[in-house]
Amino acid sequence: MIRLGFIAVLGAALLVGGFEMFLILGALALATKQLFFASLPDMVLIQKAVGSVNHSTLLAIPFFILAAELMGDGQIARRLTDAMRAFLGHLPGGMGYTAIGGAMAFGSVSGSAPATVAALGRLVYPEMRKEGFSEKFTLGLIASSAETALLIPPSITMIIYAWMTGTSVAELFIAGLAVGVTLGLAFAIYTWWVARRSGVRGAAALPWGERIRALGRAGWALGMPIIIMGGIYSGMFTPTEAAAVSVVYAILVEMVIYRSMGLGRLISVTQRAAVSTAVIFILLAIGGLVSYFITLAQVPATIITFLNEVGAGPVIFLMTVNVAFFIAGMFIDPNSALLILVPPLYPVALAMGIDPIHFGMIVTLNITIGMITPPFGLDLFVASSTLRKPVLTIISGIWPFVGVNIIVLLIVTYIPEISLFLPRLVLG
Repeated sequence: MIRLGFIAVLGAALLVGGFEMFLILGALALATKQLFFASLPDMVLIQKAVGSVNHSTLLAIPFFILAAELMGDGQIARRLTDAMRAFLGHLPGGMGYTAIGGAMAFGSVSGSAPATVAALGRLVYPEMRKEGFSEKFTLGLIASSAETALLIPPSITMIIYAWMTGTSVAELFIAGLAVGVTLGLAFAIYTWWVARRSGVRGAAALPWGERIRALGRAGWALGMPIIIMGGIYSGMFTPTEAAAVSVVYAILVEMVIYRSMGLGRLISVTQRAAVSTAVIFILLAIGGLVSYFITLAQVPATIITFLNEVGAGPVIFLMTVNVAFFIAGMFIDPNSALLILVPPLYPVALAMGIDPIHFGMIVTLNITIGMITPPFGLDLFVASSTLRKPVLTIISGIWPFVGVNIIVLLIVTYIPEISLFLPRLVLG
């Protein structure tokens, strides 16, 4: 008990001290090894850390990160937003719907919520303010709607979950489409209510000819999700191959067709993507080590025994999962929460008869909430940096959207068919 207390105090001290999460997890893993598994050879730790990222599924991550950087830095994001505005901008509160639809469209080609905030924030913020939305609502919607990028395939979070659990990436992607659309519709309903209450009106309706031309200008951008999803579900590509194709396609569109990017910008974008990839893979390597110690300590078996003793069923277990992720999302980055909580909880979910795809959607939705949950939600700081607004101002506008997220989370948690009907329909 004293040794467990020491590890808990060490983790809390490092977290409060502002250390990076990979250093915190690494220190806790080393402390666990010394205090509980001292006879374990040091070479095993290196083998587990390196072996944990030596997985073909993870190859999709650097490709999708690079594709997202390319599209955010080029014209694809703007043209997707313009197309959405052409069809939705005339509705009362139309720029709010444009922000949601643009985030979902850009998410369908990037898989990254921070990239979606950075790419769309500058485009929709001034237009939403001009239309009459309050600053708090506008900032909250921009940060929140970007969450759909983690649900609408491709999703880096789902790729990591698939790697950790052995679940099919293709099934997770198709399930995420239904859950992502559900979350987007929930945001749209709330936006409609705010627009009606505030008297926000839309712009003048564009002629159908202009709408079609806007759609045509976004044609190459809209081709990306068709290639990715069509290639995966037709059997032409694996998800990893689809990720590589997305990079080639993004370079072709931005450099050759739109001519919005030169060689210098391509090199700069690639450097940023390389840094982001390195950070994620270091975290995954350390997370694999943490997962190994969780298995050695038989934590899942202990949890199952405890739940059986207190008579807790799937309803209570899933509520506990949601609470655990919500608390974790307030203090650590979402990928770290994924790496810490999934290894002990996933075997318990299987033992309780919860479908792995359904559980994956619950986990991913919790991760999206963690992206906007104060005080350390990543998208809050990305929005602050992109729009040059104080983080506290963004936080003040984010709470209604956290509430919308929680409602959707509870619906998805206790109505499994929302997550499962599309995989069953498409994949049989």
